Amino acid sequence: MRRGWGPNLTVCGPAPEISVSLAGFSASAPLANRDDLADHDGPVNREAPLSDIEPIQFTPRATSSRQRSDAGNAHDTGTITAFNRQELSAIMAVYGRMVAAGEWRDYALDMTRDKAIFSVFRRATEFPLYRIEKNLKLARKQGAYSVVTPTGLILKRGHDLARVLTVLDKSLRVVG
Repeated sequence: MRRGWGPNLTVCGPAPEISVSLAGFSASAPLANRDDLADHDGPVNREAPLSDIEPIQFTPRATSSRQRSDAGNAHDTGTITAFNRQELSAIMAVYGRMVAAGEWRDYALDMTRDKAIFSVFRRATEFPLYRIEKNLKLARKQGAYSVVTPTGLILKRGHDLARVLTVLDKSLRVVG
C-alpha cells in the first residue's frame, strides 16, 4: 500500500500533520483524527433541534423616511394591509370551486403596506392568471377590491368583494 492523500491512494498509519511557521514561531497539529470521523458510520446529529411550538414572527421591511412621508397619514409604518377572515373565506370558496373544476392549481398571498394580493396560478411555475387585490387607498373612490389580469387589465372593481369575485366564478346560467 502507498501512503499519501489523493485519488486512488489509501491512508495507512496516523493522520498527516500540518506545520505552520511564522516569524520564528512554529506549530504543528494533526489534520484529522481517524477515530473522530463519522462518515456514515453512526448517528451524528450536529444540527440544533427545531421546535414546532415557536411561532413565526412577521417583521415588516424597513422603509426609508421618504417612502413613509409619501404614504401619508393613512397608514402607520408598522401596519400592513391584509385580508380578514370573511374576505379570505369568500376568496377560498371561489378558489376551491375552480380547483375542483381543474382550472386553478396554486395560489400566493402577498401583503404589503399598501396592498393585499391573492394571486391565482394555473401551474406553480407560471405568472398569475388573476390577482385579487385589496387596495385601501382606493376604498372610498372606486372600491378597495379588484380582479386584475396578468396584462394589468382590471376585470372588475368595487366595494363588495363577493360582487367583484363573480367575474371569476364561471358557473352555468340558463339564458331565457
